[in-house]
Amino acid sequence: MTNMQVNLISDTVTQPSKGMLDAMFSAPVGDDVFKEDPSVNILEEEVALLFGKESALFFPSGTMTNQTAIKLHTQPGEQLICDHYSHVYHYEGGGVSFNSGVSCRLLEGDRGRISADLISDAINPPDFYHSPKSTLVSLENTTNKGGGAIYDFLEIKKIKELCDLNELALHLDGARLWNALEVTKRSPKDYGNVFNTISLCFSKGLGCPVGSVLLGSKSDIEEALRIRKVLGGGMRQAGYLAAAASYAIKNHRGDLKNDHIKAHEIAQTLKTSALVDHVAPVETNIVIFSLISSEDENEFIQKMRTKGIFFISLGKGKLRMVTHRDYTDEQHDYVLATLTKLN
Repeated sequence: MTNMQVNLISDTVTQPSKGMLDAMFSAPVGDDVFKEDPSVNILEEEVALLFGKESALFFPSGTMTNQTAIKLHTQPGEQLICDHYSHVYHYEGGGVSFNSGVSCRLLEGDRGRISADLISDAINPPDFYHSPKSTLVSLENTTNKGGGAIYDFLEIKKIKELCDLNELALHLDGARLWNALEVTKRSPKDYGNVFNTISLCFSKGLGCPVGSVLLGSKSDIEEALRIRKVLGGGMRQAGYLAAAASYAIKNHRGDLKNDHIKAHEIAQTLKTSALVDHVAPVETNIVIFSLISSEDENEFIQKMRTKGIFFISLGKGKLRMVTHRDYTDEQHDYVLATLTKLN
């Protein structure tokens, strides 16, 4: 056993930084259910302005923002088009069907990314009443099960043109969009101009304890406020959490580069191990790899835990490590040294 403990299970395991805690403790607050929390109102205005959208709404979780967006854009019996790796399909408790009565048309894209051509073939003819009506396309950027892969923005624009042509709404699950923005250096307004709604998470790469926002038009966000109430997402003095997000936007975004560098270095080290069969390409802070057929993944995970290194299985032979702002240089050196000794 070792005294070193390294948690690479997710980038959601971080603790608030000192500056973030100071911002939280000094935040002016009110009752956000009555839209009277000044810190929440400031955050919503800041993020809407950053992405060039008319309005924003603060939520407890990214799952709730996604589920709200799906309900906004669909009616029961209709169809959502997304990649088969999508978070809205795999990791939101079946909310697509439970909350909205919507079916999913799953497409097999490239590491969680679907193309305009794939989507075009999946759109059901609107006059063919035997099939569910296609009304919404949902993209995920970066992709979770796809290993933090980033969409080519030119492909996103093609998808938008296709959606407009076929009168489909376009939603972005941008839980890790901050990571994509750090790599591509695109303006957030580029995304605001393309998507009808965007879900943004603060409790992953930016290190906040809780919180996501949904961005959209004024009318969409007015309706989202009602849906958030139905889903139980109204919070009272939520300004303490909103202040954390405002602080993170101003102070933590630049740190994402370090997460990406460390993820690349982990991937390169894994590639040298005789126990590792494949390492997926790394673009941001997620490393997905698989072991050789003779190696039991559960035994491998437990073996690494005895060495103080924690990560998870995604199933079907895929293991995942996620770097984050609380993953220190000392921990990183230890992980690389440990992985180098694998045999």
